[in-house]
Amino acid sequence: MIRSIFRTDNKIETRSGIAELPAEGFLWIDVGQHDDGVMAELRLRYNVDPQLQNTSVHEDEEYVYLFAELVAMNEQREPSFHKVTFVLGDRLLVTLHDTAEFTPLNRAMQRLARRPQQANDAKSLLRMILAGINDGTSQVIEQIAGDLEATAHTIAQLSEDTGTDGRELGVSDLTETLLELNGSEGLISNCLESQLALARVVRYLNGEVDSRREAELQTLIKELILDVNGVKEHASFEHDKVRYLQNSVVGLLNIKQNQIVKVFTVITAVFLPPTLVATFYGMNFAVMPELSLAHGFTLSIGLTFAAALLPLIYIKRKGWLR
Repeated sequence: MIRSIFRTDNKIETRSGIAELPAEGFLWIDVGQHDDGVMAELRLRYNVDPQLQNTSVHEDEEYVYLFAELVAMNEQREPSFHKVTFVLGDRLLVTLHDTAEFTPLNRAMQRLARRPQQANDAKSLLRMILAGINDGTSQVIEQIAGDLEATAHTIAQLSEDTGTDGRELGVSDLTETLLELNGSEGLISNCLESQLALARVVRYLNGEVDSRREAELQTLIKELILDVNGVKEHASFEHDKVRYLQNSVVGLLNIKQNQIVKVFTVITAVFLPPTLVATFYGMNFAVMPELSLAHGFTLSIGLTFAAALLPLIYIKRKGWLR
């Protein structure tokens, strides 16, 4: 997908394909899932070098190439990560991404259509785009925070050994919760990396602004730097939270497993003495006085129960059943 966005008569116009640079104002060329033919056309018409798009930062006589891997919320409200390259010139901005639609760019176009006066050149346009990407990352982190609140409630139920249906929660429930937390940790880590990459792009954009002639734009970019850092701090907080929840689940998992081992140990300790008594009476001795007693069977049964009850009383008095 290729589209060109520019302003005419204080209105934003969008055309498919690569448009000509207007007489004044800016030209934004958005290219999704590009191929060699598109890159060759960009190189021929605007001298944009496609071989430089995989480097982190590069500058030549005309453009600054900024590469970043950024997070975005798709139409299904699911976070995804995409490689995006910003090619910044004086009046030309080219965005290259590995997906058909990078949703933050669509939001930036909507904001641009609503407030066209905020973008007079490529640098102010890029600031608007980066602000939209930062807002999108903030939405992703807020969604993760909501999921972590639900997970924390589940962990509280696990610690009380009860579920919503009254069923006792066990090791399998803890394992499932731990896997969900591992997924959340990976997602938050990627969001942190995305914010670091976004902060680098904003920092380079700030370096391209003339502090005297573009003082207002530089003020807006400095505010954007603070916003990016704020979202990054929020992501760091949620990352610490998910690590704390992971430690809590691992602790509960160890307790659950120890309880299971304790139950089997108690069962073994209780049934071992009766097994020993039964072993004695299973021996084929020629003389066994109990066999001639009128209540010999009852005596052996009572002895078996006593052999099982005495270890159970001892274990309970020691508090090993708690």
